[in-house]
Amino acid sequence: MDSNPRPGERYWRLIKPFSRELSIYDGPEVFLYQFRQLPPEVGHLLAAHRCQSEVRNGGFHQFFSNSTGVLAPEALAAFRDLGLREWASLIEEAMRVFGAPYPRDRAERRERLVAAFADQREGSTPFDELDHRFFAWLHGEEDRWERAADAYASRADT
Repeated sequence: MDSNPRPGERYWRLIKPFSRELSIYDGPEVFLYQFRQLPPEVGHLLAAHRCQSEVRNGGFHQFFSNSTGVLAPEALAAFRDLGLREWASLIEEAMRVFGAPYPRDRAERRERLVAAFADQREGSTPFDELDHRFFAWLHGEEDRWERAADAYASRADT
């Protein structure tokens, strides 16, 4: 095994065996049941990985409007546990758009997004500023997410 892995390899090795065991497509009950079966560190890394991947691909709007949004509470807990306070505060703020309790059901999240968009100017989302802050943190240092996730995976391996 490479003693100096590329950024992101350490955490990916930890979560890869479990990545297909966690369904975000079969509803909140199935997701929560499967999530609770995972080792806690793996669950945190999987939730954080899926959240950041989705936000990187299309912003918080995409994260919440897609099936991945089912795991927002777990991603919040994961970012806190990983020590990523900035991202934890961003997802916490974004979740407030939906009110309490947070809707894990995708259709309900989409309905609430439509309501949230009603007050936005055309072409904007309630998440524009949060997306900006997310990417500012991400690009503040090279491989920042990958190094943080690897550091957490290293602690989990010990």
